[in-house]
Amino acid sequence: MALDPTHTALGTWSGGRFMHFGAPLDDERLLALMRPDDRIRTVLTADVYGEGAADTLLGQALTGLDRDAYCLVGAVGHDFYNGEREGAKGFPRFTDPRLRGPGEYAAYLRDATERSLKRIGADAFDLLLLHNPDRTGYTSDAVWEGMAALRNAGLTRRIGVAPGPANGFTLDVIDCFERFGEQIDWAMLILNPFEPWPGELALPAAAAHDIKVLTRVLDYGGLFHDDLRPGLPMAEFDHRKFRPAGWIERGTERLDALRPIAERHGLTLLQLAAQWNLAHPAVASVLPTLIQESWEGAKGVEAQREELAAVPTESLLSDDEVAEIRALGDNTRSMALKGGVPDHEGEARPDRWALDGELEQIAARWEIVPDDLQRAPQPAAS
Repeated sequence: MALDPTHTALGTWSGGRFMHFGAPLDDERLLALMRPDDRIRTVLTADVYGEGAADTLLGQALTGLDRDAYCLVGAVGHDFYNGEREGAKGFPRFTDPRLRGPGEYAAYLRDATERSLKRIGADAFDLLLLHNPDRTGYTSDAVWEGMAALRNAGLTRRIGVAPGPANGFTLDVIDCFERFGEQIDWAMLILNPFEPWPGELALPAAAAHDIKVLTRVLDYGGLFHDDLRPGLPMAEFDHRKFRPAGWIERGTERLDALRPIAERHGLTLLQLAAQWNLAHPAVASVLPTLIQESWEGAKGVEAQREELAAVPTESLLSDDEVAEIRALGDNTRSMALKGGVPDHEGEARPDRWALDGELEQIAARWEIVPDDLQRAPQPAAS
């Protein structure tokens, strides 16, 4: 019996091998970390991670398992076969007009999906996500006809959208829900108690269109593993260095405010974050990044995985506690967002574009104030 994503899940971006979060694990530890079991039955990969290497490693982790015992989630969208990496921007989206036109979208999606499955050693995904789309990906009939064709061909049971990699894309993902909601089964959004904004703004639209949500960055850069402290070393190229100065200091103060709630329910801080996410009606799955920090005595990823595996399926938080946690972690207008935003200037980029009349109408329908999708003015330097 095939599975839909379960309430907890693992991603191949954990373990430091394919995304620079903490120290990279050796093969033995990483394979053990990624191997689904009867406590964590869902695992996600993306074909662009390691330019296919994450798929291959996941395939090794799945060797010998009954295919009906786990949920396999994939993601395609970055063309590392034909496109050239553009520094920190990564590989271009397959919809880049330099690579192909709409008439070739479906063929690319099928080819990328089949290649990913071959590397994993699987016949089909349970869920396949459109990975980090540009504006075309959110709005193109040809793209979503191509995604639906993969389901019809038996290469995936369900399809969905995964905005990113940065935070934002709020109105664009709602636009995608409105256009293609009858086809879309799942969406993956950034959400955690210290980053409720802007991901929470898209949740009512997801619920209205019967789209279930997987939530990533549950751990808030590793802070909810309750191991990261100010002054501890990070590797030179650690991906978390993009976060604003002081985020660890501010975050640890807020963690201390959450401890009484966690202790009241017998939860670790990671489990409290998971419970908070899952308290939102549209949210059906949580995905932290499991991070092996580099300093001596750091909590092992194995212990982090155990905490994730023990997240209760039933909701333990009251409505008042959910609201209290939201207030403690309020991050509204704390950062510059991606996608359609009112403060974009210049030509459209693959990950950021101007807020046009169509997106403004979407904002009005969902009672979202467009100005709330831009970073608050910063005080002048003294």
